[in-house]
Amino acid sequence: MAIATPTPAEIAALRLRMPRAFGLPPRARVLRALGWCAALAWILCLLWYFDVTPRRLWNGLSGLGAIVRLMIPPSPGELWVDMLKGIAESVAMAFLGTFVASLVAVPLGLLGAGNVVTNRLAHFSLRRVFDGFRGVDQLIWALAYVRAVGLGPLAGVLAIATADIAVLAKLYAEAIENAEKRQAEGIEAVGALPLLRVRFGLLPQVLPVMLAQALYFFESNTRSAAILGVVGAGGIGLQIAERIKVRHWDEVAFIILLMIATVATIDWISGKVRRRLIGETQ
Repeated sequence: MAIATPTPAEIAALRLRMPRAFGLPPRARVLRALGWCAALAWILCLLWYFDVTPRRLWNGLSGLGAIVRLMIPPSPGELWVDMLKGIAESVAMAFLGTFVASLVAVPLGLLGAGNVVTNRLAHFSLRRVFDGFRGVDQLIWALAYVRAVGLGPLAGVLAIATADIAVLAKLYAEAIENAEKRQAEGIEAVGALPLLRVRFGLLPQVLPVMLAQALYFFESNTRSAAILGVVGAGGIGLQIAERIKVRHWDEVAFIILLMIATVATIDWISGKVRRRLIGETQ
């Protein structure tokens, strides 16, 4: 019995339907190989440009090991009260900055959601504004506010709030766009105003998500507040910078342990609050 030989058209159709069975065509294999070669060449160029050599890496790791040895055992030193004040100041900065950013981001998120503001030009323009503000880091805002309002935690609070407003607004807008439509459509079908549609059809669905994101940003900003203090925006960062200058590495290690314990405590408390407000049960 003779076996029918497939025609070129049938082979091409099978190749499209089952590409893995036939493998990549020669041209695709060449392009893939060129892409990998280009990526490898780019990485090698970056390593050469940044002068990354085994000797520099070894010297850096050796220096880091010496610093770690000086950190053991951690010691609070004589000014441990100032450390506790700095930690408390960082937590207060993070809380107030995140709180302000969350409040301002709610209406901005509604305006940036495509299912609330249906005008494409307005939606696109506001989203690009969010992208522009998200492109500026907290540290840049901190430097600007230190020059504007002076040294202290106020500059840190303003920097955290300004940097987080656009990020939270984008996250809130995406959460609103992904909300279930039938609930809002049911409220609109009974003749409710658009404001009531948003209030009772969308917000009850997305408020738990907004709360979870705000709590996460509070935890993240507690860590960021330490960096903002280095440039004069208040918080524990100033304590870290002063001790690094005088090479009191044991006290630096103690501050790091305090920060870890603080962030872990905030994470535990935020989890409890989130479960209580959202209604989750363990």
